[in-house]
Amino acid sequence: MKNKAYTTLIIDDEPPARARLQKLLEHFSDTFRVLDEAKNGMEAVKKINQLQPDVIFLDIEMPGFNGFEVLEQLDKIPIVIFCTAYDHYSLKAFETNSIDYLLKPVRLERLQQTVEKLSSLKTHLSSSDIMSVLKAFYQQKEEKKMTSITVKKGDKLLFIKLDEVTHFEADEKYVTVYTNKENHLVEQSLSQLEMKLPKDFIRVHRSVILNKNHVIEVQKYFNSRFVITLNNIGKTTVTSGRSYNAQIKEWMNI
Repeated sequence: MKNKAYTTLIIDDEPPARARLQKLLEHFSDTFRVLDEAKNGMEAVKKINQLQPDVIFLDIEMPGFNGFEVLEQLDKIPIVIFCTAYDHYSLKAFETNSIDYLLKPVRLERLQQTVEKLSSLKTHLSSSDIMSVLKAFYQQKEEKKMTSITVKKGDKLLFIKLDEVTHFEADEKYVTVYTNKENHLVEQSLSQLEMKLPKDFIRVHRSVILNKNHVIEVQKYFNSRFVITLNNIGKTTVTSGRSYNAQIKEWMNI
C-alpha cells in the first residue's frame, strides 16, 4: 500500500448511501482522503475530470448516466470500486482484479477487504475492460434472454427480432438498427444496448455493434484493426476500432 492516502470521490444518487460510505471511510483515514461527492453521473464525469481522484466509489444504477456510462466518458479511469444492491448476480460479474465491488448496505468488514485488495487493483482500465464487466453484469441480471427490440414508428410499436438484426450504428445523438429489409431509429444508446444484447452481438467500434451471425468475412487491417463484411444486401463493411482488438480476436479464436 502506498504511503499517502488515496484521494477519493464518492458517487451515488442516494444521499443516505453517500453519508454511510463517508462515515465508514473515516475508519480508514490513512487509506482514503475523500475529496468530494457526486450525486449523479453527469456531475461525476465533471468532478472526476476536474479532481483526478485515485479511487472512486461508484454506484451502478443512477438516473441519467449509469456507472458504466460514466467510465466510458473518461480519458483516464481511476481505481474503480463499484457499489451495487444486486447481490444475486454481482459476485460472478465482478470476479476480477481490475475492479472491486461493495454490496449495499456497505459494511465495515467488507470495506476492510477492499483496503487489503487495493494494491492489486488496476489504475488504468480500458473500454474493453469496462464493457466486459458490464456485459457480464447485465447478462446475469436479465432473467429472460432478450430476443427482440422495440422501436417506435409514428404511433405504433414495432418488434424487431434480434436474429434479423445485422448491426446497430450510432451517428451523433441517434442509434439506428439495421436488418436486411429496413432500418429504424432506436431510443437506447449503444452502451445501453450492449448491456442487454445477447452474446451473438459484439461491439467492434465505439459507434457499431454487430450481429456475429451476419458476418461473412473478416480481413486484417493496419494498426491492429479489422475490416468486417456483413451479409446484408449492401454487403456493409465496418472497420473496427483499435480498442476492441482483443475482444474481436477472442471471438475469432486468433
